[in-house]
This record gives sequence, structure tokens and C-alpha cells, in this order.
Amino acid sequence: MSNRVLIAVVVALVALVAPWVFYPVFLMKALCFALFACAFNLLLGYVGLMSFGHAMFFGMAAYFFGHTVKVWGWPMEFGLAAGVLGAAALGLVTGALAIRRQGIYFAMITLAFAQMIYFLCVQMPFTGGEDGLQGIPRKPLLGFIPTENDYTMYYIVLAIFLFGYGAIYRFIHSPFGQVLKAIRDNEQRAVSLGYEADRYKLLAFVLSAAVAGLAGATKAMVVHFATLTDVSSGTSGEVVLMALIGGLGTITGPVIGAFVVIAMQDYLAFVGQLVLVIQGFIFVVIVLAARRGIVGEVSAWWKARRKAG
Repeated sequence: MSNRVLIAVVVALVALVAPWVFYPVFLMKALCFALFACAFNLLLGYVGLMSFGHAMFFGMAAYFFGHTVKVWGWPMEFGLAAGVLGAAALGLVTGALAIRRQGIYFAMITLAFAQMIYFLCVQMPFTGGEDGLQGIPRKPLLGFIPTENDYTMYYIVLAIFLFGYGAIYRFIHSPFGQVLKAIRDNEQRAVSLGYEADRYKLLAFVLSAAVAGLAGATKAMVVHFATLTDVSSGTSGEVVLMALIGGLGTITGPVIGAFVVIAMQDYLAFVGQLVLVIQGFIFVVIVLAARRGIVGEVSAWWKARRKAG
């Protein structure tokens, strides 16, 4: 049995028994943010586009899900679809304008859109304003799968995460993903080879927004509410931190980073706002001493060890 297969089996076993060891709601929240971080990593780690406003897709999908399920009475699977499609549509509009610029200008355009969305959410009646959407019900999934029990819900969220993670893995390891990497490494050369870089970047932006929307809608399904925090600049900053801690440009790094950040927030809640200082310190250490992130550094160490052996 190869090392990869052994690791996959161990991870699968841990994932299956995890809710019986740890608090299921914590695990579900971590899985949602892990999927969100993977969506962000698809854009920055594999295309080289830095978005400072990715929370708008995450948060708006949560609002779309909450409104369609609570107010319109839609089944949860249709609510999830509404969140994904709504986030993808928002990503199409934002990306069509943002990809006209590069570097810091691209990042500032995404930040400007995110701020506009935030203030719209404060004012629009369907979001509930500062109160948010509270009491989003959990309905049977597909009409027969119960979701009220947290243990059952965990396995549903795990399945959604694996679907989103698998989709990103497929994108990255397809010819489409290879073109994205070529654009990231040398856009001028990719254009000279006949690839329409802007079209590929826009498609990657929309895919990233859609997966971020799936994560946001799933989080709203888990916690029963959607609030302004989901669309805030702080959430956009958190996902950047998750991706950097885990390792940009790695498929598993954002997952590790998300679990680290969410664990700090939950298990260090007793220190209050000091947890932000701790996160900032970790961010500085990662940037200065381990720029490849946890997974990147471990992978580099393992390759060097095998080469030396």
C-alpha cells in the first residue's frame, strides 16, 4: 500500500469518527470554512489573482439560502443551489470588471465590490439588516434525509465538502488547471501560445465564487442564521489567513489552515479579542519564516529527506 493510499484511508477514518470525539458543530463550521479557503486558493494559489472581497460570495450565498428556505419555503437542496448560482452570478459580474486590471488594482476592485455588497446588505430588507436572518430551519434533505440531528448533519456537510473539494481537485488537475498555472507563472507567454488569458481568469473567478457560495450556504444551513459578519471584510481577511497558514498552491493546505484558524477562534474564545493578536502573530511568523505554509514546508522537508536518503 502506497503512502498516499495509507494517508487517504487514515484521513477517511478520522473524518468518520470525528463527530463522536469533537463537537459536531465545530467540525461542520471548520469544514465550511475549509471549503471556502479551498475556493480562495483556487484563485490566488493557482491563478495568482488576489481577492480582498471573497466574503461577498460566501455571505451572499448564506443570505440567498436563508431567504429561499425560510421566507419562500424552498427545500434545502434548492436553497443550496440558489446560494451557489447567486454567488456565481455575482462572481461573473465582479470578475468581468476586475480582470481588466492586474495586481493591486484587481485586489482593490474586489474590495470595492465587497464593500458595496456589505452596505447593500445593511440596507436591503431581505437580509434582515443588522439583525441578519435568524432561525433558518433545517428541513429534510431531498425530502427524506433528517437534518435536525447534529451527527447526521455532520455527514451531510462532510459529503458537501468532499463534493466541492473533489471539484476543485478536478479543475486543478485538468488541462484547464494547467493553463491556469501557465497564466499564473507567465501570462504573456500563455497569451503568445494562443490562450485567451482573460477568459480563463474569468472562468476561474466564477468557479471560485460558486464554490465559496456553496460553503456559505452550507454554513447557514448548519448554524441556522446568516449575518453581516459573513459578508464583512474581516471574513475576507480570515480566508486569506487560512490559505497562507496552510500553504498557497497546495490542495490540502487551505483545509489545514481553516481548521487551525477555526480551532483558535473556538478554543481561545476565553481570551476575547486577544485571539486576533495571536492570529496576527502567526500570520507574521508564516510570512517571515514559513512562506510556503504548513503543508508547503512539510512537503519541502519530506522531499529533501527522500532526496538525501
